[in-house]
Amino acid sequence: MTYPTDIRFGVRELDSAQGCLHLLTPDFDYDSFADVALALITVLGASVVEKEANADLHIWLIDFEGCRMMLKGEHYSSAMWLELLSRDDGDTLAFLAGWLEKLTQ
Repeated sequence: MTYPTDIRFGVRELDSAQGCLHLLTPDFDYDSFADVALALITVLGASVVEKEANADLHIWLIDFEGCRMMLKGEHYSSAMWLELLSRDDGDTLAFLAGWLEKLTQ
């Protein structure tokens, strides 16, 4: 499956204390979350381990170069963020934030 190359992602905020990277993404709704999320996964070179969808929140367990984290998306506000499972992976989250910022410059 291929994804549009015109989808752009950026950094809204890196919250190192909470282990969260809040992302700038295209708007999405409940039905289009997977398309936007898979495009992000492709850009990151990550893989999806597990998916869960609740009434208003999508939660995906992803793997980025051995670092597992949660990709979460709340469709009412079109908010998407990465959340660490281990505070020890803070450097990986900071790397992703810097890398995404460079991609959008």
